[in-house]
Amino acid sequence: MRQNIAGTSPYEPVIGFSRAVRVGNTVVVSGTGPVGADNGDVAAQTRQIFQIIQASLEKAGARLEHVVRTRIYLTHAEDWEAVGQVHGELFGSIRPAATMVVVAKLLNPAWRVEIEADAILDS
Repeated sequence: MRQNIAGTSPYEPVIGFSRAVRVGNTVVVSGTGPVGADNGDVAAQTRQIFQIIQASLEKAGARLEHVVRTRIYLTHAEDWEAVGQVHGELFGSIRPAATMVVVAKLLNPAWRVEIEADAILDS
């Protein structure tokens, strides 16, 4: 059974996406920007993103401990250490598969990072 998890973006119905989708024991969280911390430094932006991701996972019945993969998009290569530090604080013992790539731009020019997450709940 499919469960669409709504976020707070007014663009969800316009674009046709969900903040997260749960199918069976799998939860996929859409690319998440640092809404509410747009003008913070990259570490603050990363923390805000993970708060949004965590809230979405919880709505789907999951926790950060269930995350098996993250994808991190940076607009500045030099931000990798600060973003990696925050990621490590949250996932140091969980250790999901992770990818970090540098992109030219994100939707909001103030965003320096955007993150996706996939989780699998224990069966």
